[in-house]
Amino acid sequence: MNSFKITCSELGYKWDARFIVMAHHVSLWSKDPSTKTGAVIVRPDKTIVSVGYNGFPRGIADPEYLYDDREYKYPRIVHAEVNAILNAKDTLKNTILYQWPASSCSDCCKMVIQAGIKTVVNPKPSPDYISRWGKEDKLTKQIFNEANITYLEVDINDNSPIAKWLRFIKTTLSISSR
Repeated sequence: MNSFKITCSELGYKWDARFIVMAHHVSLWSKDPSTKTGAVIVRPDKTIVSVGYNGFPRGIADPEYLYDDREYKYPRIVHAEVNAILNAKDTLKNTILYQWPASSCSDCCKMVIQAGIKTVVNPKPSPDYISRWGKEDKLTKQIFNEANITYLEVDINDNSPIAKWLRFIKTTLSISSR
């Protein structure tokens, strides 16, 4: 099976940490107050192909209050990884997808596969995420496995390099927004 959990120390974490932190940063661009997701697609040489966050399609008015109306929001929202795929102006064959805060839904994972992405990296899902989306998460991993997609979950604990980067970024952003 291609799905497994790793720790930051097992990753060549310098670049992987940067791209997960970048996916977190991109997620902050979303106007959705309940779920902010981000995606960064990277070539094997560590250059960025595309980024995306969850939001409404171009041309649809997206005042923040519409994101509170789930009946309005859900049929219109474009997920982060799909936005990143659609925004790419280059081939995605053999690229790496970094996601925040967790894995793709089963619909998006099929688009990831069709786009030619070969590796998916995201933080290990929180217990809250698993309680809400565990069945979907399991299906996504199964589909990635069937398509021979390498799927990596990075354990982000309080002492991991990625957690330290995130704290630094959050502190920097809060200082710069004053």
